[in-house]
Amino acid sequence: MTLKVQGVGKRFYDRGRGEFYGCKDISFAVQPGEVFGLLGPNGAGKTTTLRVVSTIYTPTEGTAFINEIDVSKDPQGARRLLGFLSSTSGLYERLTAREILQYFGRLCDMDEELLNKRITMLFEALDFKQYADTRVSKLSQGTRQKVSIARSIIHDPLLIILDEPSTGLDVLAASAMHDFVRQERQLGKCILLSTHTMSEAEKLCDRIGVISEGLLLAVGTVDELKDLTGKDNLEEAFVKLVKKEVSL
Repeated sequence: MTLKVQGVGKRFYDRGRGEFYGCKDISFAVQPGEVFGLLGPNGAGKTTTLRVVSTIYTPTEGTAFINEIDVSKDPQGARRLLGFLSSTSGLYERLTAREILQYFGRLCDMDEELLNKRITMLFEALDFKQYADTRVSKLSQGTRQKVSIARSIIHDPLLIILDEPSTGLDVLAASAMHDFVRQERQLGKCILLSTHTMSEAEKLCDRIGVISEGLLLAVGTVDELKDLTGKDNLEEAFVKLVKKEVSL
């Protein structure tokens, strides 16, 4: 499984702003067994990029390929290979965590025995089995986020796309989520995530794309980004790249 993003741009129209780009000329690739992070401030274009890759948005320019599947021309085929955690949960309040996972697994035509094994594994891996039969309306924000993560990958996709996956998670819950991402990487999954948290990017990402104002400013490992900017840590490297872009 390989993801290739080629010259992706997405243009929007707003009555106050007129036409503007959410992201423009974005290109990168993610290999099997790699975690690639889009690191940027709020409004940088991270979510827009992820929504294009996940087929929620049709790109204005460029496209993305999941293996040989063009997400613009065959979005249904692309969806079979990916799992997408959006920035909004959209969970059904009256269902339990288990019922939600069963529902979405059946939507993916999963075999019932395999589905139940997958549900048990996700409860264990994300550490919320004690809430398996609790209605979503009774769950904390952090546990809801875990249900959202499990729902997005219930069908065991080869490409996992996570938009700000640590949102609402406390330290222990975030640690469990990070461990799960590492496990999926070891299984050879292709993982694309967005974050604005430096520590999360350093812990999880093999390579990082720094994005600001809808533009991809640099791509590399943490050490490569530090060398590029002449800075001693990722935060300083990030600030230098973003401030340079803002000043242009």
